[in-house]
Amino acid sequence: MRLLSLPLRRTLAVCATSALLALTGCASSESTGGSAGSSDAAASGSASADTGAFPVSIKHALGTTVIEKKPTRVATIVWSNHDAALALGVVPVGIPKQAYGDQDGDDVLSWTTKKLTELKADTPALFDESDGLDFEAIADTRPDVILAAHSGISKADYTTLSEIAPTVAYPDTAYGTTWRDTVRLDAEALGLAAEGDALVASLEKTIDEAATSHPTIAGRTALVGYFDPKDFSTVGYYTTHDARNQFSVDLGMKYPASLTDLSAKTQEFYATLSAEKADVFDDVDIIVTYGDDKLLARLQKDPLLGKIPAVAKGAVVVLADNSELAAALSPPTALTIPAVTDEYAGLLADAAANLT
Repeated sequence: MRLLSLPLRRTLAVCATSALLALTGCASSESTGGSAGSSDAAASGSASADTGAFPVSIKHALGTTVIEKKPTRVATIVWSNHDAALALGVVPVGIPKQAYGDQDGDDVLSWTTKKLTELKADTPALFDESDGLDFEAIADTRPDVILAAHSGISKADYTTLSEIAPTVAYPDTAYGTTWRDTVRLDAEALGLAAEGDALVASLEKTIDEAATSHPTIAGRTALVGYFDPKDFSTVGYYTTHDARNQFSVDLGMKYPASLTDLSAKTQEFYATLSAEKADVFDDVDIIVTYGDDKLLARLQKDPLLGKIPAVAKGAVVVLADNSELAAALSPPTALTIPAVTDEYAGLLADAAANLT
C-alpha cells in the first residue's frame, strides 16, 4: 500500500483493527436501524436532551443508540469528539492519543491541554489508536457513553464498543461528519443539546468574523488535497463529504464544479486521480495541501501538476506537515476553530492575492 499522508493515516488508523477482544462492561440498549442523515441524527432525541431528561435516542449510520441516563463517565475515540465534550465543559475519562501535530510529545494537542487547564482537570486516560481501537483500554475507563460522532468505525467496531457502553457513531458518511453535527450529536448524548446549539452559534460567529476580516477569499473556489512528495503520479483530494472542504465553504468560499462532480460519484471522504487528469481541477482558484516549504516549487516544475492554474499561479496554501495548524484543520473541531480560523483565513487570503 502506498504510504499515506499523516493527516490521512491518522484518520484511517481506526479502520485497521484486526480482531475483536472479549470484553465485559456496561450493557447498552441498541437497535440495528438503518442509516440516518445528519439532519435526522441532529434532531433525534433533542426534546428530551434539552430538558435534561433521559432516555435519549440517537439515530446514526450504524443503528440507534439509547442512552438511559445522563452520562457521568464519558469516553471519546478517534478525532474531535473529545474537543466537543471539553468545549461543553465535560471532561472525558479517556480520549485518543494525538501524535500528529503534537509538538511537546505528550500526545495531547495544545488547545486540548489549554481547555483541560481551564477546567482544572487532569489529562484523561489516553487511548493508543495507531493500530486500531484499543477496546481493552476503553473498557478500563468504565465509560457509560462512548462518543464517536466524528469517526469511521466499522459495524464490528460499533458492536464491540456497544458491549462496553452506548456508543454514538457517525450520522451518515464515515469521517464525513461536519463539525456542527459532531458538536450537536455529542451534546445530545451528554444531555446538553441546548448548550450544543449555543456552542455552534458561537463558533459560527468566530468563522464569520474571520471571513469578514479577509474578504478577498469570498466566492473563490477551493480544494483541499494531497500531493505525495515521493509520487507525483496521482492527485489526492478530499471530497465534499469531508469537513476540510466544508470548512472552506463556511469561510465564504465555494466548491469547484470539478470537486462537486467527483464527490457525487463516491461516499468516501478521500480519493485520488491520475496526474494525467489533473486538468479537471482547472476550475480551482486555491488549493490547500500538506507538505514542506519546497513542495510548491516542486509542483510548479512538474510537467503535469504544474499546469494546474492554482499551482502555476502559486495560489496554494501548504500547511506544514505535522504542524499544529495542519492538525487543527484536519478536520476543524470545537476547540481548534477559535484557535486557528483567523490565521487560516489569512493564509487563504495570501494565496488569493496571487490570482490577481
